[in-house]
Amino acid sequence: MILICYDGSPDSRAAVQGAAELFGDQPATVLTVWEPFVEMATRSSLGLGLVPFASDPDEIDEASGKAADQTAADGAALATRLGMTVTYKSASQLTGTARTILAEAEAMGASAIVMGSRGLTGVKSLLLGSVSHEVVQHADRAVVVIPSPEVAASRARAAREGGAT
Repeated sequence: MILICYDGSPDSRAAVQGAAELFGDQPATVLTVWEPFVEMATRSSLGLGLVPFASDPDEIDEASGKAADQTAADGAALATRLGMTVTYKSASQLTGTARTILAEAEAMGASAIVMGSRGLTGVKSLLLGSVSHEVVQHADRAVVVIPSPEVAASRARAAREGGAT
């Protein structure tokens, strides 16, 4: 079983494509991780006390969960079009996205985790962190990080020019 992380971004679409190329004959699960409203609000610069509640946080979480389910289904549809046999699921994260991915991989007995890379460098990567970096650092199974075509092209261009990205 392969776990493919998918959030609908070009990077995650590249991860699905890479998973199909590398592991197309193995069953897979497409996972979308979403953040509950209270977790998101408490980490925002506004703080929970200043966030105007247009509706009940439980309603927001229900809608977020449904949106994550749809995103995972979209990723599974892409993987299916690429010839993979897949299921999909979403999971809410309470301990961070990377830790949620690792827990899901453990729970399903995944032999590998496939995910995209945002290609952040320098200060951006330090300030924003990197889910793929954290997964690689804490995983107890294979992790394949696939750059999007744009990131791969940028890195190839930089390598030709003698720089690094």
